[in-house]
Amino acid sequence: MAHYPAATLHGQSDYSPPCSKINYRKLIRHGKPATRCEITRLANKVAIVTGAGTRSANISGVGVATAKLFASHGAKVLIVDMNEEAANTTKRMIEEAGGEATTFIADVVQESACKALVDAAVERYGRLDILMNSVGIGGPGAAPDVTQELWNRVMDVDLKSMVFISKYAIPEMIKTGGGSIINVASVDGIRAAMTKNVPYAAAKGGMIAATRAMAVHHGRENVRVNCIAPGMIYTSMVEYVDDRKRKLRRDIAPLGTEGKAEDIAMAATFLASDESRWITGVLLPVDAGLMAAGPQSLINNLLDDYEYE
Repeated sequence: MAHYPAATLHGQSDYSPPCSKINYRKLIRHGKPATRCEITRLANKVAIVTGAGTRSANISGVGVATAKLFASHGAKVLIVDMNEEAANTTKRMIEEAGGEATTFIADVVQESACKALVDAAVERYGRLDILMNSVGIGGPGAAPDVTQELWNRVMDVDLKSMVFISKYAIPEMIKTGGGSIINVASVDGIRAAMTKNVPYAAAKGGMIAATRAMAVHHGRENVRVNCIAPGMIYTSMVEYVDDRKRKLRRDIAPLGTEGKAEDIAMAATFLASDESRWITGVLLPVDAGLMAAGPQSLINNLLDDYEYE
């Protein structure tokens, strides 16, 4: 076991995915059906996923859903979380499904931990290809309600960690020809939310701006940087929401359905894979169409007895 400042690394087996790069066009041209092994999208890639611990037995969070999906597509995954039990639960689920993962226990608000977790991934697996910055906490309150302690904590966890992990991840990606960074922001960073949450909105808005800047700065080094903005998804972070509020969250979006952590994980897997090789600097809302709609366009969805013609 290696020792790092403010963090601990836990290693595991020497399993590696059986697949290498596949020529899909050749498979199709010769009429051969692709096996699941042959369509592995992240084979031989190494990924870091922050905030990937399992905190609920009932519903998944974005980090754990992404870590599991990355591993199912062949990636070796470093699970980063400050809760050792939660991280080990995710690791166990990945291993039981035949994947490979290592846990790294740290509070990512410390720069030393940000550097150490990148070092740990490279030391364990020899390279770094994917960084999924999905750790996040809520930050409630209108401006008059915000305390300095809450403001600093939300900024540190949601925004500062993204920048400082990327600081150390980007040079490692460049060494092996490039990589993909996926930042998980929120539609709350684009427009005012259903709730008053100035610290959270500011942090997520900052993440969106930083994503675009980083994409421009590192494009020539083949490091792609994109941002996902989840909408009203139902995850372990909002498990407390009652049925009435869940219905309202569904009704305000054009699709009228409720998203899950797995919806974000699927978008992240696309952005992590070579399928998105020509995509960088993008803000991708995964929100049932919420950002396409204005308040006036949603009246018919919300009021059963109202129709504007």
